[in-house]
Amino acid sequence: MNWDLTEEQKMIRKLMRDFSEGEVAPGADERDQTKKFPVDIFRKMADLNIMGLPFPEKYGGGDADTISFAIAVEELSRVCASTGITYSAHVSLGCSPLYQFGTEEQKEKYLVPLCRGTSMGAFGLTEANAGSDAGGTRTTAVLQGDEWVINGSKCFITNASYADFLALTAVTGTTEKGPEITALIVPTDAEGFKVIDNYVKMGLNSSNTTELVLEDVRVPKENVLGKRGYGFKQFLQTLDGGRIGIGAMAVGIAQGAYEAALQYAKERVQFGHSISKFQVIQHKLADMAMHIELARDMVYKAAWLKDQGRKYTKEASMCKLFASEIAMRTCDQAVQIHGGYGYMADYKVERFFRDAKLTEIGEGTSEIQRMVIAREIGC
Repeated sequence: MNWDLTEEQKMIRKLMRDFSEGEVAPGADERDQTKKFPVDIFRKMADLNIMGLPFPEKYGGGDADTISFAIAVEELSRVCASTGITYSAHVSLGCSPLYQFGTEEQKEKYLVPLCRGTSMGAFGLTEANAGSDAGGTRTTAVLQGDEWVINGSKCFITNASYADFLALTAVTGTTEKGPEITALIVPTDAEGFKVIDNYVKMGLNSSNTTELVLEDVRVPKENVLGKRGYGFKQFLQTLDGGRIGIGAMAVGIAQGAYEAALQYAKERVQFGHSISKFQVIQHKLADMAMHIELARDMVYKAAWLKDQGRKYTKEASMCKLFASEIAMRTCDQAVQIHGGYGYMADYKVERFFRDAKLTEIGEGTSEIQRMVIAREIGC
């Protein structure tokens, strides 16, 4: 195996490291407090041609690979997880379904503006009674003439306030196996479509998390994404890719918390020595470094498998599960190393700790990941 990054991947890592430290990090704490969405940051990312990083140039993308996407998410999340999850959702939930399942006309109309950054990407899946049980979708779409009439609601949807359109799932009929679920592309300014941004969250405060309400929303019948009745299968494939993004986000959060803890341990003096000289602190930091390296390798492996066109469902779930739990563990220990200061908002590890929890929930909970892995290994 060759564990070296390619020259292009190294270039992207340097670009994203410099951009994250120069443009994203300085205002991260303030955005967390004010809950302000980083519009200017994403405009600058669009100028750098990063918004469509893993998609072909003909659609306005950067023609990079999935590992490069994971690197970008990690570097953003290392300084600001709100920015990291916004970018990850934009690419993996907003752009990817259009690229994978859209017609050429749909790609030209919808994927191009996403890759160019003129609109944020979003995907409407989760409902109040259809979270882990996404097959329990209650939103409906009825074909009337040449239009679909959509009624229902979605919750916990990322980026929708800044999306001109999004794909969402709806029940379009029934089959012997259960509801027929179809993905539809819906403009967010359609009559009867409301995007409600009023959640009060534990963390990721400057990311956009919304509720969608649809009342007799009409879209042309050609707005079906992929095949009618294949929406459930399509979003499962979408989630596989999204889990790589969440895994990379978790690695980034863990890396940021680890670096903060290491720096603090070197500077904090107790009993006449920096606390980094105490074996108990050294062991905590050593465990952090080891687990982060393992998590990163797992994310890269899943990304590599995807780029090779090979099955990666198990590896995507594994990397997301492991990285998210390592992120929580690392942030917990980073706060512990900081002691009382770690509990205060003046120190970044407090923000990292709050932000990390979502990685164990979004794109399928840790419990769902274990179910997927168990199924994939033949249980």
